[in-house]
Amino acid sequence: MAQCFAVSLFFCNFAPMIRYYIALIAALLISVHSSMAKEEFSPLEQQQISIETTGLFSKSSTFQIDFTAMDAAHYSFPLPVGKAVASTPGTIEIETKKGDAVKAMFEGTVRLSRHNPNYGNVVVVRHNNGLETVYAFNAQNLVKSGDRVKAGQTLAIVGERTILFSIMVDGNRINPSTIIDIKSHNLRKQILTFNKEAGKVTVKAKYTPEQLKQRAEKAQNVGLDSNDPFKGNSVYRLNLDLIKDWHYPLDGAHVISGYGGKRKNHSGVDIKNGPGNKVYAAFDGKVVQSGVFSGYGKCITIRHAFGIETRYSHNSKNFVNVGDIVKAGQVIAIVGRTGRATTEHVHFETRIAGRAFNPEYIFDNNKNQLHHGTLQFKKNGSVTRLK
Repeated sequence: MAQCFAVSLFFCNFAPMIRYYIALIAALLISVHSSMAKEEFSPLEQQQISIETTGLFSKSSTFQIDFTAMDAAHYSFPLPVGKAVASTPGTIEIETKKGDAVKAMFEGTVRLSRHNPNYGNVVVVRHNNGLETVYAFNAQNLVKSGDRVKAGQTLAIVGERTILFSIMVDGNRINPSTIIDIKSHNLRKQILTFNKEAGKVTVKAKYTPEQLKQRAEKAQNVGLDSNDPFKGNSVYRLNLDLIKDWHYPLDGAHVISGYGGKRKNHSGVDIKNGPGNKVYAAFDGKVVQSGVFSGYGKCITIRHAFGIETRYSHNSKNFVNVGDIVKAGQVIAIVGRTGRATTEHVHFETRIAGRAFNPEYIFDNNKNQLHHGTLQFKKNGSVTRLK
């Protein structure tokens, strides 16, 4: 009886302290989860519409964006059913009916979402490619600072039938018509160079319209059948044992950042073996993209006959062009740190029907070896290794 009384007395005396520490641990876990899920911006970044993008021009006064390789899944006009007209310099006014949805132009992170005395309810999204887009005079904002958004995701609700839209680079507004055709709502298929000098950003197209037309025609002729191996089915199976010719993208490489990552949006694996080394084609295939591509830097995408595509990015130099036929083990690039990269490495992706999946299903990244067995892909994005 005395022992039971002592135990009860212990819990009575220390229960408040135990509850305190449990609550403290729970709060810390919630804080850690929130920091992983959202990107943090300074108070000034969350309040000021026009502000420099930290690190955008820290390594070079110039960067490029390749819009020629961007498909419909990665771009949306802010109001797809709206009518756009040029407004003040650097902005366009888009008119539609009250209550329509305002869409994110590209994938990115909401930097600012608040009411502004001059622009009403305004949302600013910082995109992975270095641009920022501004959506002003909304009736209601539906996102918060730090939220990750995809192209075409609803950001806000239209108020009095119009929104004011603009595009910024490092806090400088640029002419939206440089990037989009405001009449057709289409993204202009071009490679743009952004240069910063004396605090101002200038934009210049790399190719003439005729050159862009020739590139588009060449890209349309890129074969290897279809980029959709499902061909109307909901399931596709790939027997890795039938692939006789393969080569790991980097000799003697190790993984420095895995698939998914802390924020669950890392669409490949980062592999490294040193600067200036050779990058190899993983399998036989045809090059469907080669050039500067958004935050990927110098990037190469190869389509393979058995239904997948592989992507190799941050290269210092590409050796292949769109339409080239390559063999497994062929040198296609040199390891670099172009685009958004802090060290020399290769960001390696595997894709099916345009959707990225974990390269670990294909390669044992620890041993640099091709896996055995059969993979089952479903259109909903799931991948299963069959026994």
